[in-house]
Amino acid sequence: MKFASMHLPLIFSVAFPGLAAASSILFSGGTVIGFDSATESLDVIRNGSVLVTNDRIVGVYSRAPSTALPKGTEIIDITDKIISTGFVDTHKHGWQTAFKTLGSNTSLVEYFGRYGQFVTGTIFTADDVYIGQLAGIYEALNGGVTTILDHAHHTWGTAQSNAGLKASIDSGARVFWSYAFAHLTNVNYTVEQQVSDFRDIAKAASFKGTATSLGIAYDSFGPNPNVSEVDVVMGLAKEFNVSVITTHSLQGPWGFDNSPEDVNNLGFLNNSIPIVFSHASFLTNAGASLLRATNQYISITAESEMHYGHTHPHSHLIQDQASLGIDTHFTFSSDILTQARLWLQVTRRLLYAEVLARWEVPANSPMSADQAFLLATRHGGLALRRGDIGVLAVGAKADLVVWDGTSPALLGWNDPVAAIILHASVGDIEHVLVDGKFKKRDFKIAERTYPDIKKRFLKSAKRIQKVMVDTVTPLPRAGDPWPYNELNIGETNTVDTLRGKGKGYGELFLDTGK
Repeated sequence: MKFASMHLPLIFSVAFPGLAAASSILFSGGTVIGFDSATESLDVIRNGSVLVTNDRIVGVYSRAPSTALPKGTEIIDITDKIISTGFVDTHKHGWQTAFKTLGSNTSLVEYFGRYGQFVTGTIFTADDVYIGQLAGIYEALNGGVTTILDHAHHTWGTAQSNAGLKASIDSGARVFWSYAFAHLTNVNYTVEQQVSDFRDIAKAASFKGTATSLGIAYDSFGPNPNVSEVDVVMGLAKEFNVSVITTHSLQGPWGFDNSPEDVNNLGFLNNSIPIVFSHASFLTNAGASLLRATNQYISITAESEMHYGHTHPHSHLIQDQASLGIDTHFTFSSDILTQARLWLQVTRRLLYAEVLARWEVPANSPMSADQAFLLATRHGGLALRRGDIGVLAVGAKADLVVWDGTSPALLGWNDPVAAIILHASVGDIEHVLVDGKFKKRDFKIAERTYPDIKKRFLKSAKRIQKVMVDTVTPLPRAGDPWPYNELNIGETNTVDTLRGKGKGYGELFLDTGK
């Protein structure tokens, strides 16, 4: 199906049987950031209108339609506002919400030793997983993220697995919940047991008819895969026709690859199921060629890759096969808007530096705000092979965000795309819809039980944070061998904001309860 903006004010763009009885909303009189599939580009409509019926966009107009609207249509005046598609996050771990602010200065070495799936499974009950996942998704919805690819590595047992899936369903967000298979010796839960668990989940299909779908996460494609295990996992993907497969891919000095080459060598790269390579920081030229040949995507998590030290030396060279993700939202922003802005400026800096290194002065900007917006929206849909996600166009899913164009930050805007990418914040988001249903309305989470959800989450988080603060975890030190290859762990230089003998690095201001 092709999706395009319609500028015909008198014609509904899609005919639906029983339209009169459908649930319809008309957003009238605002600036529409639409999408034109013929040119694969954004299409801005001033004083436009968007008609939503049930879960789809059925009309995009250059002015208010003059024909009769479906009976009972709710009309929302968005004069002086901007309406866009929702953001798509192609890499997240929703269950980790309870760790918020504990890892503000953490490195990837520390993350593996304190916060990852292999060391925290004994701390989280099923209730903890459920409420953390749910609170984390509401945080994302509040920031205009309507689609999330969740690398769900909270699969420490049947109860925890089902809890994360149920929270995803209950949130109403569009979640590609991807069951993670791994050797979880910390909780003595084998891959064989996980396979049985996954089968039960897939057959029960509790997600059927909801905005949540089932995917698979797997991090053992290479460099030294257990081929029989890979065959079992990928066999499940094919048997149950999962929506997506995702893997952490770093390469380079990190030593755990899960590269496009690894997956291709196993015979699974070129298939009908999308595969998203998270980070792909040290992607090779051969890997990039494979991504293009098989139409697979990476997920750039700009803030994460700077925070933890993955870096991203090659990601700006493969933006035609790239999308944006968050990663560990307990350590930084959970909104894709921030990632798009950071990545735009990172790319500009990288390419400016090439000119400056030649002793020349840059004449033009290397990357546009338009491109950053598309990475945050359309490219996420492409990564998931969903042409109806990440675009505001006739026939697309009604996943929408309305921005207050009169806020202090946006007052005086002219270009709506630049207004969002370079000036807006989460506080400027007035409405968020998924499948045509309000998830945020009038600047507030549109869930009547949200106050109770917050209370439940805070109780869970307080307990988990106390355990984390009280637990002394011996971590690898500089000079120790890095377990994933033959390299050693090295120490970085640190900055100092104090002169003289002061300790300028600072402290973590954590409540120890003492």
